[in-house]
Amino acid sequence: MLIGRAAAHLGGATAVLAASPAQLQTVPGIGPERARVFFESRAAARDAAKRAMDRAAEVGAQIIGLHDDQYPPLLRTINDPPPILFVRGSFDHGPPLGGGADRYPLAIVGSRDCTQYGREQTARFAAALGSAGITIVSGGARGIDTAAHTASVRSGGRTFVVLGCGIAKSYPPENQPLFDQIVAEGRGVIVSELPIDTPPAAENFPARNRIISGLSLGVLVIEAARGSGSLITARLAAEDHGREVFALPGRVDSGASEGANELIKTGGAHAVTAPADILALLEQPARHAFNGTHAARYGHGAAGADPSLFSVPAPASLGITTLTDTQKRIHKALEAPLSADDLLKVTGLEPAQLRADLTILELRRVVTRLGSRFERVNGG
Repeated sequence: MLIGRAAAHLGGATAVLAASPAQLQTVPGIGPERARVFFESRAAARDAAKRAMDRAAEVGAQIIGLHDDQYPPLLRTINDPPPILFVRGSFDHGPPLGGGADRYPLAIVGSRDCTQYGREQTARFAAALGSAGITIVSGGARGIDTAAHTASVRSGGRTFVVLGCGIAKSYPPENQPLFDQIVAEGRGVIVSELPIDTPPAAENFPARNRIISGLSLGVLVIEAARGSGSLITARLAAEDHGREVFALPGRVDSGASEGANELIKTGGAHAVTAPADILALLEQPARHAFNGTHAARYGHGAAGADPSLFSVPAPASLGITTLTDTQKRIHKALEAPLSADDLLKVTGLEPAQLRADLTILELRRVVTRLGSRFERVNGG
């Protein structure tokens, strides 16, 4: 986009508004006539920018430009990143090569008219991955999207809601309490590239899908029918953004899973049946995200990437969130390897709670299984 190109060339939106016609002409794609028209309309542009900032403040949102530190680093690498984002809540990327709860985002997308199987599996994946430190990205719509956001919040994880309307709107309306909870509890962000009061419209959603993909290391498709918008997101992820694509197999006689099953059959997606599959397949992209080399390896035009990027060291673990009280109890008990029966006796936990926490600890690579016994990873 021309606005983004001008901001990148001149050093940000403020510099664009302050530029002379001669400076504007140095931007690729802006000739003398465009530069003159823009220069003469600067006052109107400044007024529009002030109105947008005032309106953002009214709805508790901030405006983040492409060159701001808060702008999502993965989204910045796609070939058409939004010049500005309207955001409720705060991204938590952390410093380069450092901390940050949003270093490893995964999109979960699927049908609005999902089945009970789709809801259950979405909740299963989103809760386990959210507990393992993965930020869940989705579109805030009914069905799979809502199930993904809800399960992520309940697991204590973080989530990004990418709207197909302005940030002052809520679509669907019944999700307003969920969106408010995400912001109030610091569980993630509500984000849109559209002007603040833009109503929801079908033509907004394809562009919204590129943001969902661009924000994420990979995209998991759950219950997408043929022609579904979720398949557009998957195609963008694979072909335009160089992201990993995963699909959950569904019933072979279910129209709700026809598109997801076709992705698997044609090799367009990795077939996954458990959250651990996602973590294993995201390991390589996560290494590059951690080391700041993701754009070179996976971004647009990555075919010419330096081969040495394939051997960068892995971060210690994808399990980066704080352990729950029951998980700490299990970790403390494993001073020496123990079986599940021994852990039940030592921790006093219920069997269902122990199984759930052991699964999360394994996903986070805090605990590993050796035969019938469990032990801490690297004695940690």
